[in-house]
Amino acid sequence: MATHHIAQLNIARLAAPIESPALSEFVANLERINALADDAPGFVWRFISSLGESAVEARLFGDDHIVNMSVWTDIDALHNYVYRSAHAEIMARRKEWFQHMREAYHVLWWVPEGQHPTLVQASRKLSTLREHGPSADAFTFKQPFSADSG
Repeated sequence: MATHHIAQLNIARLAAPIESPALSEFVANLERINALADDAPGFVWRFISSLGESAVEARLFGDDHIVNMSVWTDIDALHNYVYRSAHAEIMARRKEWFQHMREAYHVLWWVPEGQHPTLVQASRKLSTLREHGPSADAFTFKQPFSADSG
């Protein structure tokens, strides 16, 4: 039985204000894509702000950024959702809605089963990845680490 789950943080810098016509298709798809995640095999938890809305208004990284944070049973379940579901269609259009980011904008890390990370914890993981590269503490799909690596 697994004792750890995989957590992920993904941030994006908006190309226009979230309420603008330029982002209307992205916003129109949020509920559908979030529901797809909620029903995906291996999904455990997704960050929802204290307002009960999607993470769009959680602006820890600045007013022009949005965040997505979730927990999954394992890397394969998360990978399948991200790259092998309708989510991939939305990702393929990200250049329409988001600015290019030179720094890492996505990070993975292991959490004890039953734990839900905070945005502050997640931002520290992203900072760790940016400052030190992939490690057992903070990594990417391209260079994953197992839960027992650390």
